[in-house]
Amino acid sequence: MAVISSPTYDPTTTATNLANAYVAPTKAILDKQTTQATAVGTGLTTLSAALSAFQGTLQGLASSTSSVSATKATFSNTSVATATAKPTAAAGTYSFYVQQLATAGQMAYNVPTVTSAGGSMSIALNTGAPIGVDLTTADSNNDGFLSAKELAAAINASPDNKSRITASTITVNNVQQLVLTSTQTGKDNAVAAITTAGGADPGLTSDLGAGNTLTDASNAIVWAGGKNGTKVEQASNTFSIVDDVSFTVTQAQGVNDAAVSLTVGPDSSGTASNVQKFVDAYNTLLAALNKLTAPGDHTVVESTDANGTPTATAEDAAFYNDAGVTNLRDRLGSILRSVTGGQSLISFGITATKDGSLTLDSSRLNKAIAANPSGLDTLFGRAGIGVDSGALGAMNKLVTSWTTSAGGFISQRTTQNDKLQSDLADRQATVKDQFTNAYKRFLAQFSALQQLQSSMTSTSNMFTAMFSSDSSS
Repeated sequence: MAVISSPTYDPTTTATNLANAYVAPTKAILDKQTTQATAVGTGLTTLSAALSAFQGTLQGLASSTSSVSATKATFSNTSVATATAKPTAAAGTYSFYVQQLATAGQMAYNVPTVTSAGGSMSIALNTGAPIGVDLTTADSNNDGFLSAKELAAAINASPDNKSRITASTITVNNVQQLVLTSTQTGKDNAVAAITTAGGADPGLTSDLGAGNTLTDASNAIVWAGGKNGTKVEQASNTFSIVDDVSFTVTQAQGVNDAAVSLTVGPDSSGTASNVQKFVDAYNTLLAALNKLTAPGDHTVVESTDANGTPTATAEDAAFYNDAGVTNLRDRLGSILRSVTGGQSLISFGITATKDGSLTLDSSRLNKAIAANPSGLDTLFGRAGIGVDSGALGAMNKLVTSWTTSAGGFISQRTTQNDKLQSDLADRQATVKDQFTNAYKRFLAQFSALQQLQSSMTSTSNMFTAMFSSDSSS
């Protein structure tokens, strides 16, 4: 009789394979749903960022204080002054003569070589509350004396200072000096006097009472209307004489110099730049929406695993065939095509290409603005709570319905998707438990079967050996 051999197999491997096969259908479904939910979560984050960036551009271009049409203010001599204008500034030409610039005052005070610590200091400016300095704590190295640097540090650290003056030190002819510089220009901000009290060093008190002027504090003086116009004097070099226009004088004029002119008017290049910002922002948002709704590559890729299932080369994007996101994209396009007062974006040189992205013809834009100066702002309108109007306002309202944290579509869908992901995680945990239980059951069964087979094989082989024709009797 031939010797019987039992089949060889590993109970662990067999149990694992059978347990995997047991949960495979459910696990495949859950894995696919989990992958999709994860993609949706990532997609919602991407969509929120894209919409917020677009909305920020809308509100930056045309809010309650700005508009797409730009206005500029230009001086005839930019070395004398420079200016900026709000969109609401009225066009016009103005004449100014700059007699004097505003300067910040700077004073220097000798500090005795040996100055005892103690007492207090009060620095009075020409306007505002005095600056109190505690000299009892100014001795940072605890040697019982005050140096110019210690005085400067105490002044800068004083709570009363509030950055109104900056204290520093210099050494002139081997004598330390304390330098006080006003941080703001104008006579009112200059140091008027320094007094001491509470037992301050007499030598210091004497020297602080006799300061040396390094730079005189002066006000800016500008004559509106030219040399024979109206005198305007102030502490700052920045003026707001013309409504909605701010200009800063940077150089005083000579007595024989002619007045400079300030011209306020439309800024065609600035307007074109604003429109281009809108075009770029829209194209960026459209590209993001197209990517989030793109179909995948469904070319079948066979699995390298003999028991695996074929897959697509690339899955559909998170919002492929998503009605909400598709509707958002379509409504944005519809707003672009809307007409206001017989004018559309096309009228101002903004056209759409085959893929829906926008292009700007600046030459056509400038011609349209020249023919209808207010038409562009009427068409674009404004974007912002309480001021939404025109195309930008309509887009802003639409985007807000998605981005608002109080019940917006992204917030709602994020909550729903988070709940779905939590449910899927619980179901994945259940499948894992099912796998573990099945594995233990199969492992116990096949381990027992292996032992039985081994025992039966041993017995069979024993009898075969006993009754074989060549066995000894």
